[in-house]
Amino acid sequence: MSRPAPHPVTAPVRRDDPPADAWLAHRRARLIWGSLLVAVLVGPSVIWMLRTGPLPLLHQMSVLTGLLALSAMVIVAVLPSRVRGLSGALGLETLLGLHRRLGILAGALVALHLACVVADQPERVGLLVPMAAPARGQAATAATVAIGVLLLLAVRGVRSGTHEVWRWVHLSLAALVVGASALHVFWLNNLVTDAVMGPVLSGLGLVLIAVLVLRWGARAAAGEFRVHVVRPESPTVSTLVLTRPARHAGPWFRPGQFAWLRLERMSVEEHPFTIASSAVDGGRVEFTVRHTGDFASRLRELDRGTPVWVDGPYGSFTPDAVPSTGLVLIAGGVGITPMMSMLRTAADRGDRRPYRLVVHARDRADLLFRAELAHLRTCLDLQVTEVLRRPAPNWGGATGPIDTALLAAVLTDLDQPHLRLDYFICGRPQLVTDVLDTLGALGVPDDRVHTEQFAQV
Repeated sequence: MSRPAPHPVTAPVRRDDPPADAWLAHRRARLIWGSLLVAVLVGPSVIWMLRTGPLPLLHQMSVLTGLLALSAMVIVAVLPSRVRGLSGALGLETLLGLHRRLGILAGALVALHLACVVADQPERVGLLVPMAAPARGQAATAATVAIGVLLLLAVRGVRSGTHEVWRWVHLSLAALVVGASALHVFWLNNLVTDAVMGPVLSGLGLVLIAVLVLRWGARAAAGEFRVHVVRPESPTVSTLVLTRPARHAGPWFRPGQFAWLRLERMSVEEHPFTIASSAVDGGRVEFTVRHTGDFASRLRELDRGTPVWVDGPYGSFTPDAVPSTGLVLIAGGVGITPMMSMLRTAADRGDRRPYRLVVHARDRADLLFRAELAHLRTCLDLQVTEVLRRPAPNWGGATGPIDTALLAAVLTDLDQPHLRLDYFICGRPQLVTDVLDTLGALGVPDDRVHTEQFAQV
């Protein structure tokens, strides 16, 4: 069962808000990383246009679409590669959204590039016949087919129980797309020999190589933690408590962030889980996990002292990144884990801001951390609203969806001009969508709503 008081507040540092420089640094990081991504996407095309004189339209379009497609492919490969600064600045959902949209854009640009090449010189249609085409045409065909399959897989989505297979197929196809595209450009022996475009294209390649080296290097250097205890929270949920090596003591993540867990140092299988513990004390780290799937089920069987490798932290789903003077946390089921990290951290910091937590669950058995939340209400300005989808006859709390009436009631005492409320939502995609619609109906500004959905990594 949940602990009644696992994080006692002793001699807290009184701080009503996260340090002002934390969210200012976050905004600055978003601007810098956003500018870099735009520069990588359009920079090579702009440089090429400035270096060339008037050209026939179709020829110009064929080169521009090819350059834009190549730049988009590089960014698509970089976005999910766990660049910690990029993840912390833009957040997981933004990165994955950009990854999907730029992937679709790259596919469309490749198709348009081929159409312009053939329209410019119709005899080039022979380049699309693999057995008769020169090496540059074969590379282009391989990249085109691979990106087409990638887009089909993306539309189809991940089926239950096939995540690892889908992941490695996805990575293999992505490597084929980028590699074949690079060979196509190299074997064309056109732009790569230009005094300016040659170094620009080489720079794109070096960026990608550097990111991949850092990605796999960081994975290999993931911290080795040890299992302290596996604590059951419910029949289907457990908390994995890990101890961090003494040489790395102290805070190392922000409340609401997540990390990747691996059970063997060299294993290819790893999964992301939100950190549930307080960010103030980094000596012990907790992950609360629902036992769905083989990997999560293995976690609850771990013995004390077993090594676990942790790669993180990642993500920007954290109140430390916003200048809020009050927080509304809305969680569905085990989506309460980042909220627990936020509340535990707030208690350890002596945070005096108002916190309002809305927990949406299937039934009473799915309500987690009830005893601890009761304790946290004595440490914080915290109110907890529990909402059940399938309540028992003796349930006296709220039921049904999280609608405008319920949220309006939760926010009754927070309708004050001096308060800047930020809303954090975590749970199933449908719950997140429904809550977003509800907040929109209440007139909550988009920049004050922060989301994290399950089943998207």
